[in-house]
Amino acid sequence: MKRRLFIASTALIGLGARAQVADLNDAINKAGRQRMLSQRASKAYLALVQKVETRNAQQVLDRSIALFDRQLVELKTFAPTPTIRGTYDTLDGAWNDFKRELTGPTPGKSEAAKVVKLDAAVLALAHQGTVQYEAASGKSVGKLVNIAGRQRMLSQRMAKFYLASALQIDPTGSAAEIAKARSEFVAALETLRSAPEVTTQIKEELVLADAQWVFFNHGLQRLEGASASPKLMSDVFVTSENLLAIMDRITGLYSNLKT
Repeated sequence: MKRRLFIASTALIGLGARAQVADLNDAINKAGRQRMLSQRASKAYLALVQKVETRNAQQVLDRSIALFDRQLVELKTFAPTPTIRGTYDTLDGAWNDFKRELTGPTPGKSEAAKVVKLDAAVLALAHQGTVQYEAASGKSVGKLVNIAGRQRMLSQRMAKFYLASALQIDPTGSAAEIAKARSEFVAALETLRSAPEVTTQIKEELVLADAQWVFFNHGLQRLEGASASPKLMSDVFVTSENLLAIMDRITGLYSNLKT
């Protein structure tokens, strides 16, 4: 249990330690992290509605909002073209709508459905910004930073839809989204493993990601909708945080490559 909570706590504390955008690889990393935060915030909100991992979920929500706010300013400031700056101006508006719902009164099922709907617009714009930063980089390593970073988002997206299914928010659609994200996650792991730029350290972290994926995927496969127990939901919440912590380290390692 101590090990389980320690890793999750590391995921909460360690994300986004650098205070400003250093270069284009770092911009791709942070832009991609905004995608993840849109899904992570929704996951935390859904957990709070169902009183799952309440203390951790509140920390995740608060810190996700604070980190998104900070990185949004950094990415807008660093934007090398008017087009990229325009994307982040638009994202600012979508984020404010989403954040207003996240920080409203006591979380409830009707509000949760709105949160899930609003996070889609934030995710789409955050992805658009990430792709634009990758194009500005024009290097193969930039694509790998994007792929690794997207794994963080997929980990949170699967957990979010698991909790949405338990709350009976479009359970059929939620199951389909989990299946799609699962396939994309597994395929991307193989891409990262086989990349010419991969280092010994990255390979070691990918082994850890594979191991954590087994635990996370086991929980996802026990999709029981409204019958999901608090323990099952808690397991999915925590293992998604553990996987996120590993994938964030991997993304940072790709970001630091000078290839």
